[in-house]
Amino acid sequence: MARRGGHLIALFALPILALALSVLPVPPAQAHACDADRIVQMTAAYVDKRPVKSLGPELTMAEALCAQTALVARLSRELGRPIGYKVGLTSKAAREMFGATTSVHGVLLEGMLLPDGAEVSVDYGIRPIFEPDLLVTVKDEGVNDAKTPLEVARHLEAVIPFVELADLAMAEGEPLSPEMITAINVGARLGVIGAPVPISPGVDFVDALGTMTVITTDASGNQLSKASGKAILGHPLNAVIWLAEHLAESRIKLKAGDIISLGSFARPRPPQPGQTVTVRYEGLPTGAMQVSVTFR
Repeated sequence: MARRGGHLIALFALPILALALSVLPVPPAQAHACDADRIVQMTAAYVDKRPVKSLGPELTMAEALCAQTALVARLSRELGRPIGYKVGLTSKAAREMFGATTSVHGVLLEGMLLPDGAEVSVDYGIRPIFEPDLLVTVKDEGVNDAKTPLEVARHLEAVIPFVELADLAMAEGEPLSPEMITAINVGARLGVIGAPVPISPGVDFVDALGTMTVITTDASGNQLSKASGKAILGHPLNAVIWLAEHLAESRIKLKAGDIISLGSFARPRPPQPGQTVTVRYEGLPTGAMQVSVTFR
C-alpha cells in the first residue's frame, strides 16, 4: 500500500477525532445490540473481505450505528485512528434508490487515505467501487453554526481532490437499506487524494464550487462521468451543513482538523485491472484540480 505524500503529513498533524465521537450515542435500551452475534459476524466478514449478510429488515438506525462502532473499532487496528467523516446518499437519485429520506454518515480512518497516483489492488474490497468525491478540512468549530455554503467556507482550511474507493460489501442480492449502509460504515474502505487547495472564503470561490465541472476519465481520455458541483445536495458544502446538524443532535461538534468526504458526484463504477482513473475539477478560480489512481 502506497504511503502518503509530504503534504499530508502536516495536514494529519492537526487534531484528530476521538473514536468515542465517531458515531451517535445508542440508547441504553438498545445498547445490547452491539453484542449481538449477527453484528460480530458482520464485522468479521467485512474485515476478512467476505460478503456481508444483511442484519435484517428490522434493523434500526440505533442498531446500525452500534454495528458501525464495532466495525470502526475493529478496522482501526489496521487503519489507525479516526480522522473525520464521510457523508453518503448525498444525491436525490441515491436516496431514492435505497429508500432513504436523508443522507447518512460514516467514519474515516487515517490509513484509508492514499496519495495521488497510488496503485491499488482491484480487489481491495468485497464489492469494490470508485467514485469522484471531494474532501474538505475543518479550520475551526465555527463551522458547526454555519447555515450557508459561504458561511461554511469561512471555517474550512482546504478542499482536496478525492477518488473514493468504497465497498458495497454486501453479498449479491442482499438488500442495502439506509440502516445497513450505515452499519457497514457507508462502505468506507480506501481513497486516493490529490494536493490540498486552500479555500478562499469569498463569494467567487464558493459559487465556483457549486458550478464547477467534475470529469472522470480513463487513461485513454475516455469520459466515464461528468457532473456539476451541484450534484452533491445542490452545493458540495451543503454536505458539511448536513453533517454538522446531524452530529449536533447527539451533542457532537466538528473540530479543527476534521476531514470530511462530501459524497459522490457521479454513480459508482467497479474498478478494472490495469485501469487508471483521473478525476479533474474544472472551473475554480484557483485553477483545475485533479487526482488519479491505478488499479492493478
